[in-house]
Amino acid sequence: MEKRDQLYAGKAKSVYTTDDANRLILLFRDDTSAFDGKKKEALDRKGMVNNKFNAFIMEKLEQAGVPTHFDRLLSEQESLVKKLEMLPIECVVRNISAGSLCRRLGVEEGLDLNPCTFELFLKNDEKGDPMINESLAQTFGWATPEQVARARELTLKVNEVLKELFLSGNMLLVDYKLEFGMYQGELVLGDEFTPDGCRLWDKDTRDKLDKDRFRQGLGGVVEAYEEVGRRLGIKFD
Repeated sequence: MEKRDQLYAGKAKSVYTTDDANRLILLFRDDTSAFDGKKKEALDRKGMVNNKFNAFIMEKLEQAGVPTHFDRLLSEQESLVKKLEMLPIECVVRNISAGSLCRRLGVEEGLDLNPCTFELFLKNDEKGDPMINESLAQTFGWATPEQVARARELTLKVNEVLKELFLSGNMLLVDYKLEFGMYQGELVLGDEFTPDGCRLWDKDTRDKLDKDRFRQGLGGVVEAYEEVGRRLGIKFD
């Protein structure tokens, strides 16, 4: 597989074209950012850890019947993925109250949410990724009702699979975001699933094992990511 031109550079990943028009290469960089890029830092080993973590999760989801864009690992920090036509929306599930939900509604952190919540956000950094609904998505052409319904179905399936997986490592899946795109007429999970895009707490202590460690200046960010992986059986060395 020949790596060619850089197509896009995000906050923590870069995307490259290849000699196959239907495949891209994702490069997981060591960069970390929060608060819409206002806080930035490079953390040693983070790209490698997230690349291997994402591969592990994507393979678990594929085994459970969730279609993903992931093909295979190429190197310590690179993965080969299918080229999707991405929807400009984010799907968010919350199992426990935390983060923006608490700020928005004035509820305390740590409340078990039963049933879990499902929310849609427009992927737009300049506007702060505002919350939207299915009607707005259809009106402005961001996603069809059928795409939103399928995205919701898959997002909740991911919740079912990963809540159990993380619980097996004595961890709570607090919340997470997913992005989807179209590939050959099928809605497929894209982007990544790493501790950068979800919240994970130790079940007993409720210690944070995710990117909140960076947001809140708690330190030990990559070490926490590796601890999550170790509990799931992921080998990073």
